[in-house]
Amino acid sequence: MPLTPHPHGSVRSSAELNERIRGLWLRAGGRLSAEQRREYERLVTEWAEAVRTEVVQAA
Repeated sequence: MPLTPHPHGSVRSSAELNERIRGLWLRAGGRLSAEQRREYERLVTEWAEAVRTEVVQAA
């Protein structure tokens, strides 16, 4: 299930994104196809942005 990136920051929390990343790896059985690798990269990028946003909000 491809995800559309959020152009102006993540709407999802880092925790939700982390769960999606873990689920992707579990469904893939530890080996990502090319499409899954692209989804993983989008999720990790969105997760990193969410973490930065959460840190700034906490400060």
